[in-house]
Amino acid sequence: MTDHDAVVLTAEAGAIARITLNRPQAGNSLSMDLVTALRQALTDLAPREAIKVIVISGMGGRIFSAGHDLNEFHGDPDPAFLEADFAGITTLMQQVMAQPQIVIAKVEGVATAAGCELVAACDLALASTAARFGVPGVNIGFWCHTPQVPLSRTVGRKQAMMMLATGKLFPADHALQIGLVNSLHEPEKLDEAVDALATTIASKSASVLRRGKQSFRNQSALPLPEAYALARAEALENIVHPDAREGIAAFLEKREARWIV
Repeated sequence: MTDHDAVVLTAEAGAIARITLNRPQAGNSLSMDLVTALRQALTDLAPREAIKVIVISGMGGRIFSAGHDLNEFHGDPDPAFLEADFAGITTLMQQVMAQPQIVIAKVEGVATAAGCELVAACDLALASTAARFGVPGVNIGFWCHTPQVPLSRTVGRKQAMMMLATGKLFPADHALQIGLVNSLHEPEKLDEAVDALATTIASKSASVLRRGKQSFRNQSALPLPEAYALARAEALENIVHPDAREGIAAFLEKREARWIV
């Protein structure tokens, strides 16, 4: 693992990389420095086909991320700083969505505002039963503008608006009910559940995971006929890939597949 004083810690085990937000004293809030470091960590991992899964978590267990560091907005901040800050956040979220690897959020505690946005931006999310979620900007006179983008696309219009307009902190079971997270686990079982999911995904072909994530993202933004046209073209390319040929042969021969990566 990297320098423990760093705002982002990274570690690897086989095909799984772990990124930990390391500002527990500040609620793992997304300061400009942390956002820059997180973006760099993702950039460094992107071209590495041997890494198939990335797990993002928050240090300390109490707070996954409290969102923006409001200390950076206190007083009369420089307009150029504000522009750079929001550009960094919006670029980060799009980077997570476009990351070639499958990105899993491991949510032990509270995820609010841009922290909740980060959960929504990840491909998958597993949470502790003690976790809580909210976009409380409205409570302090500021609508959660950027969090609403992945949130509304993940949980739907009405569920997103309920969170945005009330500013309430919702329990983990509500997050599961509306589809913000995939599953809930007792706090002492969360690590085991995340490890099991990451290991399952990491056993798949790297090329298929990368192609599949990009295909899923691209088709979801298209009307139905165009989505099927894209899917057809992707399927025709995928079916002749060596990993697909190996996978089909392994299935028919009742053996484990031997992927290229």
